[in-house]
Amino acid sequence: MDFALTETQEITRKTVRDFAEQEIIPQSASFDESQEFPHTWAKKMGELGLLGVFVPEKYGGAGLDTVCYAITIEELSRGDASAGVIAAVCNGLVCEPLLHYGTEEQKRKFLEPVARGEWLGAYALTEPGSGSDAAAMRATATLERDEWVLRGTKTFATNASVARIVVVYARTGPKKHEISAFVVPTDAKGFSVLKKENKMGIRASDTVTLGFDGCRIPRDNLLGELHKGFTIAMATLDGGRIGIAAQALGIAQRALEESTKYAKERQAFGQKIADFQAIQWKLADMATEIDAARLLTYRAARLEDLGQRHTYESSVAKLFASEAAHRAVDAAVQIHGGYGFVKDYVVEKLYRDQRVTEIYEGTSEIQRLVIARAVLGK
Repeated sequence: MDFALTETQEITRKTVRDFAEQEIIPQSASFDESQEFPHTWAKKMGELGLLGVFVPEKYGGAGLDTVCYAITIEELSRGDASAGVIAAVCNGLVCEPLLHYGTEEQKRKFLEPVARGEWLGAYALTEPGSGSDAAAMRATATLERDEWVLRGTKTFATNASVARIVVVYARTGPKKHEISAFVVPTDAKGFSVLKKENKMGIRASDTVTLGFDGCRIPRDNLLGELHKGFTIAMATLDGGRIGIAAQALGIAQRALEESTKYAKERQAFGQKIADFQAIQWKLADMATEIDAARLLTYRAARLEDLGQRHTYESSVAKLFASEAAHRAVDAAVQIHGGYGFVKDYVVEKLYRDQRVTEIYEGTSEIQRLVIARAVLGK
């Protein structure tokens, strides 16, 4: 058992951290305030190969491993969680299902442009009436001659208003799990962006509601087998949860760094607050939980690289990392006192950005359900 990172993994961390320090962090507060999509970040991420980290080079990707992917999302999110989720969706929710379930023609046509950073991709599973119970979706797809016709509404679709393609799930049969996956170009007739959400956090990322009003796509845009979309969605979320665990990890790491810096500078009662045991214990708890979260996240990533099933490990990583990040940002605000409550200090933003990591790509409650089923052998 070797806990050391490889040279390539260390280089990945340095490369992404340098990019985040130089280009993301200086603009982070501005994008958070304006809620504008950071096209400059996305373009640079594409140029650096960060939108197709684990995609083989023959399909336009960087050809790195899943641990490098986790490191990438962690470091982007340390800079700004919006950058982390933009990349995580392109990698984990778009490139991954195309890579594993797409035909060679679909890989050439759709995977390569996303992996090369020429296009952004989005993912549409959730609906206004179906979140955790994804199989309760109502959107439908019917085959009419050589075209699939999609009807329905999807919500909380990240990247969707700026994406060139969206991986969409729709009902193709009467049974609960007769769901199929499709690749929908955003210039398809009948596709529309209905609403952009005004979010608490990750405000620079694009989150929208989508409409499919008789949206027509070619028959060949079916991804994987007919009626097997639910299986594809669940398998995709196993990998996606590694990305969200890494995102939470990056947020928590930044919270620890900012808190440590502030504690060494701030004086109270004639001494630095870092000298007070109450502050030291908060920092110690943060550091311990971040280390544990990092090990759990990298373990799940390593299992992906080994080709082993990691449903349990990904859920454990996502649950622990997101809740550890919750505790970290809460402690960070408390250490900053009143300054933690104002936007001049980044911990205020970290507090808002963290919250969604316990909700999307499987709530903490769903993670506990997955974990409990594994423990009980169900």
